[in-house]
Amino acid sequence: MGCRVILEAHVRSRRKFLENAVALGAGTALSSAQGTLAQVAPPQPAGADVPLAVPPWSRKPGAPTGSHPYGAPSSFEKNVVRSVRPTDKQYISSSSRTPLQDLDGILTPNGLFYERHHGGVPDIDPARHRLLVHGLVAKELLFTVDDLRRFPSVSRIHFLECSGNPGYDVHGKTAAEANGLLSCAEWTGVALKTVLEEVGLQPGARWAVAEGADASGMTRSVPIEKCLEDALLVYSQNGERLRPEQGYPLRLLLPGFEGNMSVKWLRRLHITDTPAFSREETAKYTDSMPDGTARQFTFYMEAKSIITAPSGGQRLNAPGFVEIRGIAWSGRGKVARVEVSVDGGDNWHDAALQDPVLTRAVTRFRFPWRWDGGPAVIQSRATDETGYVQPTLEALLAVRGVNSGYHNNAITPWRIASNGEVSNARL
Repeated sequence: MGCRVILEAHVRSRRKFLENAVALGAGTALSSAQGTLAQVAPPQPAGADVPLAVPPWSRKPGAPTGSHPYGAPSSFEKNVVRSVRPTDKQYISSSSRTPLQDLDGILTPNGLFYERHHGGVPDIDPARHRLLVHGLVAKELLFTVDDLRRFPSVSRIHFLECSGNPGYDVHGKTAAEANGLLSCAEWTGVALKTVLEEVGLQPGARWAVAEGADASGMTRSVPIEKCLEDALLVYSQNGERLRPEQGYPLRLLLPGFEGNMSVKWLRRLHITDTPAFSREETAKYTDSMPDGTARQFTFYMEAKSIITAPSGGQRLNAPGFVEIRGIAWSGRGKVARVEVSVDGGDNWHDAALQDPVLTRAVTRFRFPWRWDGGPAVIQSRATDETGYVQPTLEALLAVRGVNSGYHNNAITPWRIASNGEVSNARL
């Protein structure tokens, strides 16, 4: 009898503790630049006679170890995939976009990293692949992948973004469609500077013309200063060897530069005193200006940000507390500040930056907000460590005009309807 009394007293004490905890949670208010926020709805306390249900997956053994020799996501995440524009007529020279709205953290899983190809994805035998470094060098050398892996390795986290992300006539219904030609990874390889020191640069070396081994023969000219600053010859991504669509077995990585310059399936570096003026840097990847001139060699991707939650295609279930979340990045260095507006740009408030804040890498930001259930337009703008501030589309077009398809880093506004549906405010 004594044990039963003690047990009942323990249950009553435990129940009282839970009730007090719930009451405390319900009475806690959150504050922001807008003042006191609505209380977050607390979890419902479990009734005394309603135990935690035992789900069916707890009643039998699961799949055995080794069922998936290469790990796969949960079947419940099957819709988290890269998106391809349905308007594309063929997919040899095309792209697929990272589902930014479905991701957390700053690293993009390899299977969701955006793609951009000009001649399809080649199937390259790494044992037969070679990199030639020649031209204005002391000694021309031909490297195997194993040769390059003998050099001191370097691992760094950097974003990669297509300069056509998103273009000026495509704004997208979702964050993926609006800015999904952006991803971020930990890259491992050898510093290009190390390899250039091995071959020896001659006086007059000003450019490195990089050529890929794909069917398009993608060729871009890289200033020698960038090659010696932070360029990498990459063979691994997020801890594993490059995927074929990311340049297996070897690619060039130029942190902060437009994505197509980080030539995939790298087979040749020609050291010269002048740029190549290849197709991809004359007919393509130049910015046509309103006065008829063209901005050429606009390598750097400027500061940019986008709210990923809530964002297009999502829905707010009820008025109350919402944490606005998103990502920011800059090819010029670190993100210094992100501001959020919840009234269409009339007022701006500082968002919190989430560690780590790295140079030329994606940075997460968050901002607490109370949605009152009425229509609203939310947007973000980034400022990098150089002081550059992300512009509105109107400000960008006033300078660049409408003839260019590249380097659109304008603010993306999301419209929230009274029923909670979120859509691109420009569509």
